[in-house]
Amino acid sequence: MSIETVRLSKRNVTRLFVGAIIAVGAGLVFGFAALWSALASDAIDIGGSHVVDVNGGSGAWTALALVIVGLLLVLGGTVAAVVSWVAALLNTWQLEDKTWFGSLFAFGVLGFGVIAMIAYVVAGPDGMNQTVPRQAIAGAART
Repeated sequence: MSIETVRLSKRNVTRLFVGAIIAVGAGLVFGFAALWSALASDAIDIGGSHVVDVNGGSGAWTALALVIVGLLLVLGGTVAAVVSWVAALLNTWQLEDKTWFGSLFAFGVLGFGVIAMIAYVVAGPDGMNQTVPRQAIAGAART
């Protein structure tokens, strides 16, 4: 299996990255909804003789369900963001100029992958729109 068979266009990488951001955002909303639900139903009491008091009941189960859904959304969004980063790396590897590849790789490894991906989505090139594929250039140089 070669790199060419798993490449995604910049458009698809952008869609995947935006979907990842939406999923993480929705997961955070579900997390806040779980906290609100737990506080509103007195499943969690703050203050009193104990700093935090946890009570059972239907409100606690609702909050737990919301937390689980939120965590799954954040996990799925995180996986999608990493896959979009790897796809962007594969896409920019096809370019002759390796500046975008190096920048995406370095920022991603250093923990600033979201910033690098936002820059790529806004201004990055598409390696699939290259006029002459790299393999054709390498093959022509050998002959």
